[in-house]
Amino acid sequence: MTEQRTFEELLEDLADSLQISPSRYDQAEKSYHAVGEWLQREKSSLSDASPEIYIQGSFRLGTVIKPQSEAEDYDVDLVCEVDFSKLSMTQEELKALLGKELQLYAESRGMQKPEEGRRCWTLNYSESAQFHLDTLPAVPDGENRTVTLAREGLNTTWSDTSIAITDLKHRHYRQLSPNWPNSNPKGYANWFVSRMQSVFDERRRALALNEAVAVEKIPTYRVRTPLQSAIQILKHHRDQMFESDPDNKPISIILTTLAAHAYQQETQISAALQNILQRMPQFVEDRNGEVWIENPTNPTENFADKWQEHPERRYAFERWLKQATEDFLLASGKTRDQALDVLKPSLGERLVEAAKNRRKNIRSGNASTVGYSMPLIILDPAHRKLPRWPIQAMGAVDIKSVKYLQNGFRPQPISSDDKPLPKGVTITFVAETNIPKPFKVFWQVVNTGYEATSAHDLRGGFFEVSLQEGRLIQKERTRYRGVHAIECFIVKDGTLCARSGQFIVNIG
Repeated sequence: MTEQRTFEELLEDLADSLQISPSRYDQAEKSYHAVGEWLQREKSSLSDASPEIYIQGSFRLGTVIKPQSEAEDYDVDLVCEVDFSKLSMTQEELKALLGKELQLYAESRGMQKPEEGRRCWTLNYSESAQFHLDTLPAVPDGENRTVTLAREGLNTTWSDTSIAITDLKHRHYRQLSPNWPNSNPKGYANWFVSRMQSVFDERRRALALNEAVAVEKIPTYRVRTPLQSAIQILKHHRDQMFESDPDNKPISIILTTLAAHAYQQETQISAALQNILQRMPQFVEDRNGEVWIENPTNPTENFADKWQEHPERRYAFERWLKQATEDFLLASGKTRDQALDVLKPSLGERLVEAAKNRRKNIRSGNASTVGYSMPLIILDPAHRKLPRWPIQAMGAVDIKSVKYLQNGFRPQPISSDDKPLPKGVTITFVAETNIPKPFKVFWQVVNTGYEATSAHDLRGGFFEVSLQEGRLIQKERTRYRGVHAIECFIVKDGTLCARSGQFIVNIG
């Protein structure tokens, strides 16, 4: 196994070990939908204002990570957007209205009274749920924000979803005023997805195809891209580093924004992580002596504004970035066990052990997905082509039998990612599908390694083959040392109906 692939597997395991379970996502989603239904009920004091509850923050972005300890809760950040004008009530009155409804909701379910924060209300669930909902009152402000930015000659691409929010410390909190704090969680989420759009869409389509469902049936939280995984790993690295100094811990919005800017549609976590760490400083600006990290959905907002008052926070960010770059660079050139030893001090023993156990489960067949998103795809280099057909999931295709034939020996079965095979042996792949005929069969072979590169034979495209006696069969001969993959695709009436997922072949 190559060191590059070993490191990629390790990063996959780390990211997956940080990911909260699908049941946690489902539980949180059901809870905030229940709150929305309560606010929209006929007797609600907000029902006439068409209240809309939606998620924001790391849950929406797919970058949430497990709490540092089993005892900690995780935050689910919500927005309650109501159709009021900023001049129809004060921030204080809007917040009180929402607080009253949330209190009635809590009483109806035997929950604790909601707690008031600076901007939002917090609903605490049972200890077993291990999360709480922070609900932010807001009113639409997209039109006003767009006009304001346009007047200043600034970018308005994302401004139409802007909202005005409440803030106890705002100078007009108790006064009727058009001057409210603003935010734009929908716009930020849309911008974030745009930074990984092609990879996100391809992985969502792959998951839909694998499960034989329409793409829109796949919840976005189940799709994991290298950008999201890299951010999760970096957030955990930061949390560990600043466990005893939380006041100077670089805030998540800065890490997420810089990482998204730096991401260049890499298809592997290792490449994404390396480029993100190298390119992050390019997006920290100096504006007349003031450090700026611009909010991409509001060019007038500086995410690093607190760095002027607290310069130690800027130094903390720079120190963290330097440490993270050194840690992951050093680990990338090691064997798996050596890399884990390198990363253990910065990531913590708990996460490292979880990553170790996850790979054991995959080897033993007890885990079949990475991050609840798509079949385990280990090889995804730049020369691997994406499917060119529109997708319409109709069934499945699986590589059921793989045997290799070496001179003087009987055919021997092998499993995906099995022990290395020698050069010069023939491998026969037999796939089965439940797609009714007629259809076309395509295979994709992806080669890696120095020998294949030198021979200009990395492949990565699609080639059509005919059925052999009604069977889906493809034969390949081992030629180059390295890690290689093959996948079967079924195309019917010009649409991609099924794909097998990669079968990994190691050649020593």
